[in-house]
This record gives sequence, C-alpha cells and structure tokens, in this order.
Amino acid sequence: MTAQRFLTGITTSGEPHLGNYVGAIRPAIAASLVPNVESFYFLADYHSLIKIDDPARIQRSTLEIAASFLAAGLDPQRVTFYRQSDIPEIGELTWLLTCVTSKGLLNRAHAYKAAVDKNNAAGMDPDADVNAGLFMYPVLMTADILMFNAHKVPVGRDQVQHVEMARDIAQRFNHLYGEHFTLPQVVIEESVATLPGLDGRKMSKSYDNSIPLFAPRAQLQKLIAGIVTDSRAPGEPKQTEGSALFQIYQAFASAEETATLARAYADGISWADAKQLLLERIDRELAPMRETYQALINDPARIESVLLEGAAKARKLSAPFTARLRHAVGLRNLSSLAPKAEAAKAAKPERPSFKQYRERDGKFYFKLVDVRGRVLLQSIGFDSPKEAAQTIATLTELGSSVRADLAEKLTTPTGVDAAEVAHALQALTDPAL
Repeated sequence: MTAQRFLTGITTSGEPHLGNYVGAIRPAIAASLVPNVESFYFLADYHSLIKIDDPARIQRSTLEIAASFLAAGLDPQRVTFYRQSDIPEIGELTWLLTCVTSKGLLNRAHAYKAAVDKNNAAGMDPDADVNAGLFMYPVLMTADILMFNAHKVPVGRDQVQHVEMARDIAQRFNHLYGEHFTLPQVVIEESVATLPGLDGRKMSKSYDNSIPLFAPRAQLQKLIAGIVTDSRAPGEPKQTEGSALFQIYQAFASAEETATLARAYADGISWADAKQLLLERIDRELAPMRETYQALINDPARIESVLLEGAAKARKLSAPFTARLRHAVGLRNLSSLAPKAEAAKAAKPERPSFKQYRERDGKFYFKLVDVRGRVLLQSIGFDSPKEAAQTIATLTELGSSVRADLAEKLTTPTGVDAAEVAHALQALTDPAL
C-alpha cells in the first residue's frame, strides 16, 4: 500500500502560543505516529516576509517554533522537518506555477479580497498597501504542497480555499505538461479546536491576546487571570457556551474533566476557582515540555543542525523532481537537439528487416529486405497475418539456416544467392554483424 503524504506548515511570524499548539503542533505530532503516513512539516519563513519586516523577529520565531515542535515530541527521524527557505526548489517551482496561474484566480483569494474591500470602504485605492507577496501567497502555498506531492493537507477552515486553488493550479500544469502533480485533498480536523484568546476573539499574535505556549508558570497564571469573563458572582450558574475560559480548558482536558467543569459552571463556581483549574490543567500538560523547550532555545546550533538535516532529506525529493519539471516546461540541455537520424544511426547500425503487408488478393505476405531495401526473400500468400508473423518469428529464431518446410513458403529473387540470405538472417539477431 502506497504511503499517504501529509504536509503542514506554520508561519514564523511570532512566538508560538496555546492556539498554535492545540491547532497545529499537537495534532501534527499525533499524525506523525500514524502507520503508513509520510509527514512533512515545515517552518514557513518565506510566508512570514509577506507581513513581517523585522528580520530579528523572523529569526527568533523560527527558533521558537522549531523548539516547540521538538519539545512537544516531534521525532525528526520519523518525519521530514525543514525550513522552507532551505529548499531553493520551492522558489523555482513558485515561478513555474506562476506562469500557469490566471490573475483572475488570484483576484478571488480571501486575503487579497479582504484587503481590497477594506481599502474600498475607506475610500482608498483598492490596492493601497497591498504587496505582491500577499497577492501571490496562494501560488507560494501551492508550491509548498505540490513540491512533495502531498495527498492530504490539514488546515483550518480559513485555509481551505488555498488548497482548492492548489488543485486548480496543479490541474492546469498537468494539462499543459503532463501528469506531474498529485491533486491534494484538504483535511479539516473537526476535533481540533480554534482557541479563543484573552479577550474572547481568536487567539492571535495580531490581536495581542495570546498566551505564549511555554510561558513560565507565574506568567501563565497572570495571563489566565486576565481572561475576560462576565460579571456573575460566585454561586451564580454560569454558561459554558461562549466562555473563552471553558473553551481553552476543553482543548486540554479529557471528556470526563470537561464534563466535571461544566457541572461546576452550573453549580456556580467562582471565576477565580475556574481560572485556577485552567492553570493547573494546562500546566500539567506543558510543564514536562517546558524544560526541554528552554534547553533547545539555549542551544540554537542544535536546532539549526536538525533543520539542515531535514532540508537535506527533503531535497533528495525536491531536486530531482524539479529537474523533471524543468525538462517538462522546456528548460533543457541543448545537446539533446542533435539530429535524431544521426543519433539513431550512431546508436544502432541499420540491419536487414522483414516487411509484412497485405495484397489485393486478401492474402498476407512478407519479404526480407537488406539495408538498401533490396528484396532477399519473398513469401507465398498466407490466409492470416498470424501465420505470416509465426513464419517470420521462426526464420528469425533459426538464424542463417532455413528448414525445408519453410523453404517451400519462400522464393528467392533472381540475382540473390543463398549466402546473402544466410548472412541477412543471421544479422537480424547477431549484434556483431
């Protein structure tokens, strides 16, 4: 059974938070342990350049996200774990795909449309502050996916369109240049939560409402204390629906633990006690990883080595595949344009050959001709092409000798002697002649 390839990337735009862990890191590590699956995980540092112009922040984020994956249990030996910018073929493939992608398709990308709509609402130029990186983002993501012919791409619902666009672009390329790309399928993990942040909105560095994944316990406690709740006092029943605190707890707890907290909500647990329960539950899962994470952060050379090893592993696939794609689109070595007839002649000398044909009488004939086209043997007429082909096969197998029963089915034109015929028959199979 052919292994299924799964591919996941995470943008190096800031410090990883609980939402990254629950939505990407933890499910990715779980998926890497599934039998008969090849997992590709990459740090999308090219993508971060679209909206981050702080080089130090990108570098630091790369370190922190790589350390988070490794501290959380990712085994680099089981997967292909690499930094996007260490695979030069990604950039080349992006250009090859750009040349088959319609602008109309990119015009419909959600991120670009949102930027245009925002500018229109403000009475500004539709493309104000929109860089080409944002516009071309779907093509770069397509290159990430297609470079390794991923079968499955786990994403959040906001990224589904990009996988669908990758399929469209792959189909266009395949139509023009042959079947090179697997059409990827989107995988939406319904069980994977999208965590709310401190203010109830989606946890995001952009909203400044996130909880760093490996924050020290004291900082974690302070941040959890700042989660927005309603004004219901201790003893008053509380709603789990819409409660950011409850949703975060649920992402870490078992079904039994979640049910227990839901009952406590109904019984009027104080917000202070609920936040303490959340602190203890998160810390129970993350505390064992925190020390490993800090050790990795303090040893960036070790992480660099892991990423370079992953890149070398990835390039064993990307380099030959890109060479094949270059040839497909016409970026080829010019020596292949040597005249085909001369090349064929140099590679294989001309030999005598059998020519099979049908005459007007409805019968099937063949003749043996030399390299100049002169007829050396002529057959009688056969009732079926199969009989003629079987006689040719027998003559070829016998070589220079012709059995008496076969001679009755053959004639030799005037001027052709038996030695010429014998030599020609032998030359059919003897490479030395």
